[in-house]
Amino acid sequence: MLKCGIIGLPLSGKSTIFNVVTRAGAEVKPYAGGKTDPNRAMVNVPDFRFDRLAAFFEPRKVTPATVEFVDLAGLSRNASKGEGVGNAFLSFVAESDALVHVVRFFDNPEVPHPEGSNDPVRDWNIVEMELILRDLAVIENRLSRLSGKKKNLPAEQVETELLERCQAHLLEERPLRDLPLTPEEQKMVSGFTFVTQKPELIVANLDESQTAEDLPALIALKDLAAEKGLSLLKVFGSMEMELAEFPPEEQEEFMKDLGVTEPGRDRLIGEAYRLLGLISFFTTGKDEVKAWTLRKGQNAVDAAGAIHSDLARGFIRAQVVSYEDFTALDNSLAKCREKGLLRLEGKEYRVADGDLIEIRFNV
Repeated sequence: MLKCGIIGLPLSGKSTIFNVVTRAGAEVKPYAGGKTDPNRAMVNVPDFRFDRLAAFFEPRKVTPATVEFVDLAGLSRNASKGEGVGNAFLSFVAESDALVHVVRFFDNPEVPHPEGSNDPVRDWNIVEMELILRDLAVIENRLSRLSGKKKNLPAEQVETELLERCQAHLLEERPLRDLPLTPEEQKMVSGFTFVTQKPELIVANLDESQTAEDLPALIALKDLAAEKGLSLLKVFGSMEMELAEFPPEEQEEFMKDLGVTEPGRDRLIGEAYRLLGLISFFTTGKDEVKAWTLRKGQNAVDAAGAIHSDLARGFIRAQVVSYEDFTALDNSLAKCREKGLLRLEGKEYRVADGDLIEIRFNV
């Protein structure tokens, strides 16, 4: 199962954002007493297409797509040198597939900022630099071992040159996600689980007094995100966590006051799903409507294997129709067939987000 790790400075509101997303009720307080074990929760991926298919088929069982969120301990300055929770934290980051970087905007005298003042751009840079330093340490350790050998094998020489390229990139204070690598090079470095290679989403954690779009600090962070090629979401963390306890009508009224049309929870989960490079396809019927998860670019055999290994082994064809075509033609497969929109696809067909698929197989 793919995981999104929630990172940020201590007291940035990571556990609050975790609760907004997961409704898990995790304790909102600093990691204390050396505690480093993260909070974890599986969440359903909001998808109006899945909801409408379930309403139409009225199956005995519904199974939405899911993704795991992990609330990691706060990353303090000099964590790469072992300070704070240090290496324990960084090992959990390495296990994540994508990073949700929470940046503090809210001002609360009862929760003093660890740096003494609010400065979102500075805070983002502190965490980013610790991640860069962690990857540099991994590279330096490996290069040291390779240089200590009397003679390197050809493959080790290639590895050395690649790692030196990565090292030079990091020394320019640039994350490895910005370094173009061939598929073969990507395979060579995959075992190092470089944390700056992971896709990242910035979450601006605001309070209810910070609804204006022209906040200087927000503009500065948006400019930084655009420069780095990262997405940025605004979430009113504490308020949205409290709203989860309210009736739906009251939630809508409060969100309207905040200028929010969609709950931060739904926006964040959906963005995290895309960040992980995932798409959903659907199987439907009276027994079950289910959303299945694939990586973008995977093919019909991959889809068959996601359902069951026997389907992949005995794959013949995939019967496919897009969600848009199916719903535009009154949810009728017969009408889709008449219009030539219900297709039979072979092994190499790249599954599209929202496809309704039935696998034909013979084992």
